[in-house]
Amino acid sequence: MASSAPGRPKVARVHNRTKGTLLAWRVEIADSFCARLIGLLGRSSLDAGGGLLLMPCSSVHTVGMRFPIDVVLLGKDATILGLRKSVAPYSIVWASRRIRSILELPSETISTSRSESGDVLQIEVIN
Repeated sequence: MASSAPGRPKVARVHNRTKGTLLAWRVEIADSFCARLIGLLGRSSLDAGGGLLLMPCSSVHTVGMRFPIDVVLLGKDATILGLRKSVAPYSIVWASRRIRSILELPSETISTSRSESGDVLQIEVIN
């Protein structure tokens, strides 16, 4: 992955290669301890087309969040191993050891992109 400017998160576009759909065009990549720790906390919403890719990561919580999110559980090679739609604030999503990263998206993104377990995502770093 390419590096971004100091102090700015890496950003990617995420496509569902299997379905030929775009999940998000501005996904921040949280690949440091601090970035994963903060996650989406403190935000009042997640814009359409936005998201957060936590890596490495095998489980997430929405404690302290103010809005529901869709959660995509990814294995190696960005294969979808699980999906959780509209995860409410103050929830925990536990995952198996096979999960390598987690993509957090605005609620309803999973449905509109027609994403399913077994689909393969393409994560294209754009900065």
